[in-house]
Amino acid sequence: MVTARLSREDAKEKGWLLDGYPRTLAQAESLEKLNIRPDIYIVLDVPDEILIDRCVGRRLDPLTGKIYHVTNFPPETEDIKARLITRPDDTEEKVKSCLQIYKQNAEAILPVYSNIMNKVDGNRSKNVVFEEVDSLLSRVQKEEQDARKLDRRGIPTTLNNIPHSREIREYFYTDVLQATQRAVNDGKTRLKIEISIPELNPSTDVYRIGTLMELIRVLALSFADDGKRVKVCIQGSMGEGALAGMPLQLKGSRQILEYMDWGDYGALGTFVNIGSIGGKEVEKQDDLFLLVAPQNAVGNCIIDDMRAMTDAAGNRPVILVNPKLKDLPGSSGLMQTMGRDKRLEYAASFEICYQFRLLYYAGTQYPIMGALRMSYPYPYELYKRVDESSRKEKYVSLATFAKRPSIDEMNDAFEGKSRNQEKKAEGFWGFLSGIL
Repeated sequence: MVTARLSREDAKEKGWLLDGYPRTLAQAESLEKLNIRPDIYIVLDVPDEILIDRCVGRRLDPLTGKIYHVTNFPPETEDIKARLITRPDDTEEKVKSCLQIYKQNAEAILPVYSNIMNKVDGNRSKNVVFEEVDSLLSRVQKEEQDARKLDRRGIPTTLNNIPHSREIREYFYTDVLQATQRAVNDGKTRLKIEISIPELNPSTDVYRIGTLMELIRVLALSFADDGKRVKVCIQGSMGEGALAGMPLQLKGSRQILEYMDWGDYGALGTFVNIGSIGGKEVEKQDDLFLLVAPQNAVGNCIIDDMRAMTDAAGNRPVILVNPKLKDLPGSSGLMQTMGRDKRLEYAASFEICYQFRLLYYAGTQYPIMGALRMSYPYPYELYKRVDESSRKEKYVSLATFAKRPSIDEMNDAFEGKSRNQEKKAEGFWGFLSGIL
């Protein structure tokens, strides 16, 4: 009943407040499975003896149904006082039993909402408690409004100008960071970042590994500033003997990270450490793991090492940055089919928290036709690039999608009409068909 009500459009648009729910871990997990998660979890903290007194001292007016308390909220008249009764559940024995059950359930629920929990001292006057709760809710509302403002900054222009300007790089560093922080703060533990601007697209001849390393540094230092110990994981050499090697995209990346500037307070080696991908890399003190462009190679699969690492990490966040986890054929040119479904299922278990890719005409990387962007927890946004006078350009929002749009949905948005499903895709649309 609760989940059905929260799934309605008015609750999604205007928000909701639950009082005393979820009461059990099963109820909390049910909400999580449906991606129904509060922005804040408020616990009113009151000593046991005060709670017992509040319950045992309650009295019910059988005529009006109004609840009184013998000391905190006495009846207005002697006539009312004379007819008050004690409810069957308001005995000390039953209250203590209920309190014990509550504590067990609350302790089980706490890990689900620990990162958004706020304790409020409930052993004060109701006006003081109300003011503090109201302040917490107002803060959450303001943060949400500010996040939405930042998230609607639009798309930077001149993305085909290489090298990218410092402003463009910092735009994307900030954009990725904000989305990732929101996802981690919401308790997400298996996340994926996919960003494909020219300097971060290894299929282009303008790929710049330094831009990828700068993005990793921004993410690592920001989480370290929040008190988390971050492990940055670089894929090592795969295979044996003459077949040993590592993806060209990652060549020298570990050395670059080690020689980068990690701030005046010496984050590297304390709050930020560099390691490899694998279960043995997970240490007790690690709070969060950043995996830099993990990818399969011909004849070798990184997924087994990743699975061992995520198993060891448990409920700690593991974030993939620009992964490439599609199956590749072996050195003989044949695709390994054994266990393929399991590998693909594992790769798909990571939730996208940020995605940005440019859209081009088929077979080209110029000019840019538009962009697809998603920043957690907001919808996918489809943009069209429009040329303006004086060699200027802008990105115009065409449509938003609750989930990743299909080829046909994007085609409809660009063309403004339904397309013939039987017609062979060509031109710009053929390119979309090839990449999505």
